[in-house]
Amino acid sequence: MTINWNTIGIWALRLLPALIMLQTLFFKFSASDESVYIFSRLGMEPWGRIGSGVMELIAAILLLYPRTTFMGAILGLGLMAGAIFFHITKLGVPVLGDGGLLFVYAVLTFISCAALLIIYRQAVTGTVKFFVGKIINL
Repeated sequence: MTINWNTIGIWALRLLPALIMLQTLFFKFSASDESVYIFSRLGMEPWGRIGSGVMELIAAILLLYPRTTFMGAILGLGLMAGAIFFHITKLGVPVLGDGGLLFVYAVLTFISCAALLIIYRQAVTGTVKFFVGKIINL
């Protein structure tokens, strides 16, 4: 039996951001003190917290299903770009003494999603061409 390292690597790139996003859902949906603080500081409590949690759940599910991995990667990349932006501009890297852990999770998820988009670039361009063709032919 041979080991297909490409398949293992792609699954690792899928699982890492999916697990990080799924793990943070508990804190967002249970209104943990840290999540409430973050979104209050951004002026988006509670709807930003709940809305971003729902979007992260959708992104994680899409990442785990091979046919929709690229869609989850696009969504995850956008969500984490927002998280990184707010950490840099309003929150700071460490939040409430977490040592920057949430920031590191956002960066790891961003990098994994970016790598998946590179790997699945043909699926992305094919989907874009399909929808653009549908729009033009309306």
